[in-house]
Amino acid sequence: MTDYNAPTRDMQFVMQELLDLNAISELPGFEEATPELVDAVLEEAAKFAGGVLAPLNKPGDAAGVRWDDGRITTPDGFPDAYQQYVEAGWNGLPCPEEYGGQGLPEFVATATQEMWQAANMSFALGPMLTAGAIEALHAHGSETQKETYLHKLVSGEWSGTMNLTEPQAGSDLAAVRCRAAPEGDHYLVQGQKIYITWGEHDCAANIIHLVLARTPDAPEGVKGISLFIVPKFLPDAGGNPGEPNDLRCVNTEHKIGIHASPTCTMSYGDNGGAVGYLVGEEGKGLMYMFTMMNEARHKVGVQGLSIADRAYQQARWYAAERIQGMPAGHSGAEKVNILHHPDVKRMMLTMRAQIEAMRALCYSASWSMDMSRRHPDADERIRHQARVDLLIPIVKGWCTEVGQELASLGIQVQGGMGYVEETGAGQHYRDARITTIYEGTTGIQANDLIGRKTYRDGGKAMHTMIAEMEGLTAELNDSADSGIRALHEPLTTGIHALREAAQYVATNHGEHPAATAAGAVPYLMMAGYVCGGALMARSALVARRALDNGSSEQAFYEAKLVTARFYAQHILPKAAALLPAVLAGDDAVGAMQVEWF
Repeated sequence: MTDYNAPTRDMQFVMQELLDLNAISELPGFEEATPELVDAVLEEAAKFAGGVLAPLNKPGDAAGVRWDDGRITTPDGFPDAYQQYVEAGWNGLPCPEEYGGQGLPEFVATATQEMWQAANMSFALGPMLTAGAIEALHAHGSETQKETYLHKLVSGEWSGTMNLTEPQAGSDLAAVRCRAAPEGDHYLVQGQKIYITWGEHDCAANIIHLVLARTPDAPEGVKGISLFIVPKFLPDAGGNPGEPNDLRCVNTEHKIGIHASPTCTMSYGDNGGAVGYLVGEEGKGLMYMFTMMNEARHKVGVQGLSIADRAYQQARWYAAERIQGMPAGHSGAEKVNILHHPDVKRMMLTMRAQIEAMRALCYSASWSMDMSRRHPDADERIRHQARVDLLIPIVKGWCTEVGQELASLGIQVQGGMGYVEETGAGQHYRDARITTIYEGTTGIQANDLIGRKTYRDGGKAMHTMIAEMEGLTAELNDSADSGIRALHEPLTTGIHALREAAQYVATNHGEHPAATAAGAVPYLMMAGYVCGGALMARSALVARRALDNGSSEQAFYEAKLVTARFYAQHILPKAAALLPAVLAGDDAVGAMQVEWF
């Protein structure tokens, strides 16, 4: 079986042709992010992903992590790979230069994230959580905290986590019971946290936990939650790991997938209290943590894309090698590989088309992130932040749901061999399953989309995006290419369905929240399919222009046109099909009595 091959050409297409990399490189501080530099970054990242991380993926899944008396040993090769990752500077790629980072755009970092997650999702989860901790501390930490922790977190010498969930408090963070009592210049933290990704490991010299807890006089509910820095080892006067803190990993979870990623139960303060340092103000912990959470939600959406692409690559390799039967319509005398069979081609195109749509959507969100942070015009920053806020739940929810489906489809392409663990196809499916759950389930993303992102502004952000897509349909209809004109009707139908659904949510959510909540996930999935369809249509227009201009990459751009047409024919109709589920509200859902289940 071939090693993982990062799809760098399509990444280049999305970044430099579909989206506008030049606009990013014109932002203050991003002047060095030229196409030439980005190409070099992608090339080196692909080498590291394929040469170092990917070979550890399957053996890491088989070996898993080992827990022994509070210590966790990661699979063979992981600590060495982590040191190579740190020494190459990958951990600090998008981080501020003042703390040792390279200061490159999130747009570029998203492409490397896709590679890490596709090559070895279990490994990549560690740096992913560190990135969130960096974002939270950079946004809300004191100057002393930034100086103490950010340099080493940015370099990767230390890693970071976020500690939200407790046995009785999953998505309902208002139920958090972990306590933090003030003592001098710090607090003593006591309580238990579960499902802490990379909460204990043997790769970094120190682990910096960001922990949600309540102070003694805090009110009940989310307004009583504060955020604390709780290091595994307390930094000494020189900023190096000093005395061990009063915390311990008491267990690691045995999961369906991501076996090589330590998912820990952490106990704080068993011997009096773990030393913790308050971030910002008391009572604002959840707000601070959501800085980290939004960072993570985008990256989990990228995971959905990544695992789907890894599954696609494996399915493509198998289908190209597997000689089986005579396909319908085949006139040759010899048997051919199964890629010639129409249904296999359909499955492979189903994977390819949605992967390209997901990639474009994930990268589009990170493009707007950079614009929202660096654009010199305040109104433009506000506009792009509104787009980021709207897209985050769609990226997280839609990409992970589709990623899971495509990992399953990759097994189907390989038939019985796909179901055999030795081939590795099953690992992608098992790994993909968690993405729709952690950092907020699909239902939570959908509730965010209907409440905070559609109803709160009267649907303004959604309708602004829809209007942009409607402008695109006119360009499709005016094309001289009949294949591109054929995209017009499916996209228009999907856009009209999304507009009607958004209007229903904006009109009804205030008085009938149960009705909109019952159709929230169909609404989110509809938004994903339509956004993906618009981006695929734009890809087709770009490809057509490249061919008209005499591009030497004829096969690449012709494939773009066919893939966009397949998306319009086979994927986009799902959007309009979901509209009745949105408009039905809670008619059946509300009528079903709980005791009848």
